[in-house]
Parts: sequence; C-alpha cells; structure tokens
Amino acid sequence: MTRNPAPVPRSIPAGLFLLVWLSIAWFGSWEFNPNNATRLFAAIALVEDGSARIDSFAPLTIDKAEFDGHAYLDKAPGMTLMALPAVAAMTWAGGERSSAVPHVFGDPHLGRFLRLRQRMAVATGPALLTAIAAVLLWDMALGLTGSAAAALFAAIAYALGTPVWGWSTTITGHAPVAALYIIAVAGFRRSRPGWAVAAGAALGWAVVIEYQAVLAGLVIAVWAAWQWRRHPDRARLLGFAAAAGTAALLPLLAYNLLAFGEPFRIAYAGVQGFDGMKQGLFGLGVPRARVLLEILIGDRRGLLWVAPVVVLAPLGLSIAGERARTRSLAAMLAAAIAVVLLVNAAYFYWDGGNATGPRHAVPLIGFAALPLAWVWQEGGWARSSAIVLLCLSMVINLMVAAAEIFAPPEYRWPLWSAVYELRFSRGDLRTVPSEWWGWTTWHGLALYLVLALPLLAFVIGKTRAISRGSA
Repeated sequence: MTRNPAPVPRSIPAGLFLLVWLSIAWFGSWEFNPNNATRLFAAIALVEDGSARIDSFAPLTIDKAEFDGHAYLDKAPGMTLMALPAVAAMTWAGGERSSAVPHVFGDPHLGRFLRLRQRMAVATGPALLTAIAAVLLWDMALGLTGSAAAALFAAIAYALGTPVWGWSTTITGHAPVAALYIIAVAGFRRSRPGWAVAAGAALGWAVVIEYQAVLAGLVIAVWAAWQWRRHPDRARLLGFAAAAGTAALLPLLAYNLLAFGEPFRIAYAGVQGFDGMKQGLFGLGVPRARVLLEILIGDRRGLLWVAPVVVLAPLGLSIAGERARTRSLAAMLAAAIAVVLLVNAAYFYWDGGNATGPRHAVPLIGFAALPLAWVWQEGGWARSSAIVLLCLSMVINLMVAAAEIFAPPEYRWPLWSAVYELRFSRGDLRTVPSEWWGWTTWHGLALYLVLALPLLAFVIGKTRAISRGSA
C-alpha cells in the first residue's frame, strides 16, 4: 500500500523548476542547424513582414518547402509560432531587422542575430515546457508512490538524465512534445474541468508541433476516457478536453491559411531535396525490426547509450502493472511508448540526420521516466542501480547539452567521437557566459555548476528531510 507522504514544502517543486529551466537556458544549440534555422527563419519572416515566405533565407537551409516558386518552412509550424513572442521582443528591443545583416551561411553578424532570437525562444518555450513537465511528473509520481524521493528521482531522470535536456536547448519539437504528453497525462489524472482543458490543449498543441504526435496522443485520450468512464461528470470533462484540443489546433489552420491560402495544406507536401518524404504517408511506411533495434541499442542512435537510466523503465512498468491502482496507467504508458517507437521505426529518415540519440523517439521519454519512481520504491539493488545509472546519465547529458545535440550522422559511437572527442574535450561548448559575456567556455560551464549543484543539493536535502519524516 502507498504511504501518505509528509507535507511537501513548495520549495521543492520551485527548486526543481528553477534547476531544470536554468540547465536548459544556460546552454545552446547551433543556430545554423537546418532544423533550428528553418523554424527561426519562418518566425522572423512572420514578425518582420507578416509573411510565411522565407525566400531570402532559402539558400541558408536544406530544410524547406516550395510552393508556386516561393520557399516556406517545411515542418509543422508549432515551434515557429511559439518563437514569435521572443523574436518580436528582440526585434522591438534591438530595432535590428534581418535585412540589415548579411544572408551568408556562417556569417558572424547573422549568427549573432539568429542566436539571440533562438536563445530567447528556447528560454521562453522549450525550457519552460520541460521545467513545467518535470514538476508535474514529480507531482504525479509523489501521488502514485507516496515517496518524495521516488518522485524526485523520476523527475530528474526525465529532465536531466535523458536527451530531453539537450533537445530542449533547440527549437525542434521533440522535447516540447514529450513535455506536452506529460502535461496531458497529469491533467487527465486530476479529473477536474480546468485540468481537462489543460490536458486537451496540450494534446492539441502537440499535434501543431509534430503531426505524428496525434498517434500517441490518441493513446492518452483513450486512456483518459476509460479513466473517466464512471465519473459522474465524465461528459462535461470530455467536452472540455475536446473543445480545448480543437481550439489548440486553430493556429495551425490560421498559419496554413496565411502561408498557402488554404487551411488544410501542409508544408510536407512541398518538401525539397528529401525524396523519402514521398514514400508512404510523408515518409511513414511499415515499422522495421532492424531500425527498432538501432533506435534502442544501435551504435549511432541507440537511446540506451545516451540515457542509461531508461533501461530500468520496463521494470517500473512491470511493478506498476502488478498493482490494481496503477494497472491501467502502466498499460497506457507501455502502449504510448510502443506507438512512438513504431512510428520512428516506420519513418524513412528514422535516424534524424544530425542528432545525438534517436531524436524522433524523444517524445516517449516522459512515459519511460514516470515508471522509474516505482523502481526507486523497490529499494535494495534496484535503487542502488538506479542511483548509479542516473548519475551516469546526468553526466552524459550535461556533456551533450553543453557540447553537441546535433551529432553528424557519419560518426559511429557519436557520444564518444562526435560529442566528447570532437567538441567537449576541446572546450567547444555553448554557454551563456561564453556566448554573451566574453568568458571562456570552461568558465561558463563552471559557473553553471556553481549555480546548479546547490539547487540540486537543496531539492535533494529537502526531499530527504521529508522522507525521514515519513518513515
């Protein structure tokens, strides 16, 4: 039976939120990477010209769509739309427009122009979402296990022990979708109208960010309907969730209408240079077993190499599945993980090009992190193994977030060859002090540790105090 936890001070979720947000916002990813750049180009065009066309930026990125002789963002527009406030604020505050900087790949002036806007977009977008999701995952795990320590373990594993950390420093959609899934699950568990609205909106916005998010989102929605099947207010709750999800999709239709003159045309139909997108449904075919193994344990993209702590997720799911109270939740988590993996294995460009770890599988990480709370609760060898694996995972992902989340595809064992040897060991890092204050990269990393380690020690100390009080 789950114990009732001792009262939890608000300082723990507040400290956890600040630790995760700081850890993401402190580091950065390469602004000229096509996945970052094309989304940013579209945001700049929308802010400066009120147009979705990126014609003047088209030579700077291989990721683009073409319609009627004009270039556009070739992705779902969610991350571009999320970046609009940051881009608008920087344009207003600095007064500099893109027309005033050289449109030359690698130009230092253009790089600084893009970097400022991207870093602000990350700080106000993915960093916030991942920090919110970490707190909600902590809260869910606390309620499910009654253990503040188990909850903190799962939350830190999710945010700082997996590539969610590194991908949250980008304006790609993988980490935000993972966060939105957690927000949806947390919202549906609360069975209240306000939370139903939040959960429905999270699932809807996940689709605006990545179209394939609808598939795992459906798993969550079906589970929510099952959970509420005997709830006296189930029709109202489902109605609120459905209405919020539908409303969250409206910006997608508005963007398509602005960009293409019709609400249901999507940019993938005009992708240039990637013929694999013409196979199946925009690149999605039949899942391949070989690819599935590569996603999990392959030497180029294997998830377990960049997030060793996730190896314990099946054990956690098994423990939860044996308990009547958590059986349906465990089944949903397992099904959602399977859907994300199968979609990744069915995608023509399954490896994601430049990527550290399997970037298209990142949305499953929240589903895999929550079960880690039950592993912690087992104690004994399971807890000892979990601590070792989490420490290793955090070191790995600190290195990835600071050095290179976009490892080139030609490297085998990229964690060592492309991340450590090529970048980290040489001090080729991206930190706030080294990019903006003139510090060395090592000093920038050292200051991060000076700020982050006391925060980590604080939340651990508070959690241990609660655990002793519950004993």
